[in-house]
Amino acid sequence: MSTPVLPKRLYVIIWAALLLLLLLTWGVAEINLGRINVMIALTIAVVKMVLVILYFMHVRYSPRLVWVFVAAGFIWFLIMVNLTLSDYLTRTTVPVSQSNVLRR
Repeated sequence: MSTPVLPKRLYVIIWAALLLLLLLTWGVAEINLGRINVMIALTIAVVKMVLVILYFMHVRYSPRLVWVFVAAGFIWFLIMVNLTLSDYLTRTTVPVSQSNVLRR
């Protein structure tokens, strides 16, 4: 399997883009935009993830079988996030009564 040799300039450009996205994430976190903050932060995180996977993990120039395994890992990650959020978001608060509180 021969992969193309990428110039160092490309890695520096991707690194600079990741740093700019990091600063953008920090800037958005400092501004109160309500519920849209989370969506913007997650969108930036996905862009950073794609850049790292494509260029630093060399998936962009890999055979299609590697793409299948990357997709399978990402789908598995989404399943785990879904299970975690479905547990967390369906919890209700339990009222604390005096009989349940430990007395010293």
